Amino acid sequence: MNRHELRPAKGSTKKKRRVARGIGSGMGKTATRGTKGQKARRQISPWFEGGQTPIHRRLPVKKGFRNINHKEHAIVNVQALEKHFEKGDEVTPESLIQKGLIHGLMDGVKVLGHGELSKKLKVSAHVFSKSAAEKIAAAGGETIVLEQAQKGQPNKKDKTGKDKK
Repeated sequence: MNRHELRPAKGSTKKKRRVARGIGSGMGKTATRGTKGQKARRQISPWFEGGQTPIHRRLPVKKGFRNINHKEHAIVNVQALEKHFEKGDEVTPESLIQKGLIHGLMDGVKVLGHGELSKKLKVSAHVFSKSAAEKIAAAGGETIVLEQAQKGQPNKKDKTGKDKK
């Protein structure tokens, strides 16, 4: 067997259709597109919906998600406590709001350890970072962890209708 004798198997290849190459081809004039109309004149994209507003524009855009368990704390650094409070003062969330260090409680107050603290303070907050607690203790102060209110948990009432605490 020689190279010039190699051929594809019988019936494995077909002749290419030469569309729109004159009437003699049998596929001239309308080029197998039928007669007239939008489909005969141009290609239509698969997502074309006849001119109505497409589905990707009718449906709303959905982005991301919301973590319902995420807590957003009002943050205060030890540096701010050093600057705004005197030795022996009691630091509470209410006093932080009065001094303008936080604008609201949100899910609680968190004290972070940025800066230095040399004054003895009694600090009440919902959360303390490890470094903040160490710096307050090193200055001779005291940290009091306040209880956080659970979201979606109503206050329990006793049989008389008064709040139980």
